[in-house]
Amino acid sequence: MKTSLRFLVPLALGSAALLLSSCGHMSPTRSGSSFSFDPPAKKPGNPSAVKVHISTGAGKLYVTEGNEVLLATPIGVGTSASPTPHGSFRIDSKTRHRRRASSPGAGYPMAYWMSFHSPVYGMHWGFVKPYPSTHGCVRMPLNAARKVFDMTRVGTPVIVSSSQPWDSTVGASLPRLDDSPLPDPPDSYLLSGKVFADMEQGKMWNFN
Repeated sequence: MKTSLRFLVPLALGSAALLLSSCGHMSPTRSGSSFSFDPPAKKPGNPSAVKVHISTGAGKLYVTEGNEVLLATPIGVGTSASPTPHGSFRIDSKTRHRRRASSPGAGYPMAYWMSFHSPVYGMHWGFVKPYPSTHGCVRMPLNAARKVFDMTRVGTPVIVSSSQPWDSTVGASLPRLDDSPLPDPPDSYLLSGKVFADMEQGKMWNFN
């Protein structure tokens, strides 16, 4: 189903061990798919001080502790017709291996789900495009989504606005990610348990 993930997934809408090694990432001048992107991440010293900042204008997400950026990643955000809501929220639920419950598209993976405006809006893994393309949810690259999930907890503040202070610094060095040329994986794979096992290893189907 060509629309199953890139268009339908955003409609849905115990801490795990941190997978936060300082991995390399793509050159800021390069373009590529989100499956090639593995952002450096720093383990928080004080998890209660962690915040998530989302810039809908720049299409970037920053995890911070105080004034320090622990992780930065390109993201996909809502279109003008179905925007990602602005405001100050908190993560109110987390589901590591979530699947879409409603049809069409029931059963498709929405891994690393972090709801911040229940019941519709959340952050999760999804195909990323370099322009607003979701129905309001925040889609993240696979490795970024896993790391953000492990860095946050229920109650973590989420601040969403059209810009963030780091857009012209940390954000400007991030690569341009575009998954639009990628085909959808087969349904037999997406509906299997293997999809989540692969995601935990930072890979998916034949995109890596």
